[in-house]
Amino acid sequence: MATKEEVIGVLRKCYDPEIPINIYDLGLVYNIDLKPDEGKIDVKMTLTAPGCPASAYIHQDVKRKLEQLQGVKEAVVNIVWEPPWTPEMMSETAKKQFGWGI
Repeated sequence: MATKEEVIGVLRKCYDPEIPINIYDLGLVYNIDLKPDEGKIDVKMTLTAPGCPASAYIHQDVKRKLEQLQGVKEAVVNIVWEPPWTPEMMSETAKKQFGWGI
C-alpha cells in the first residue's frame, strides 16, 4: 500500500488547468486517509471556487492517478466546501510562485 508521502507526491502532479500550481501546494487537499487493509485512499479536498469549470477534470485526475499507486484498489475523492479555500492555505512554495511574501 502506498505511503502518505507517495500520495502527496501524486497530488503534487495534479493541477487545476487554470493555475500553474499543484493542488497540494495550493492548499486544496484537506485530509488524506489511508486504509491499507482495504487498499483504499480517501481524500477530502476543495476547489478554489464553487462552480469551478474544471471540477470534474480535477476530481477524475486525482482519482485516476491515486489508483495507479501500488496496492491501491480504490481512491475516493470527496470535494467539500467547508472550510472555504482562501489564498492563505497555500504553501510557502506556492505563495512564492505567485510572487507573494517576497
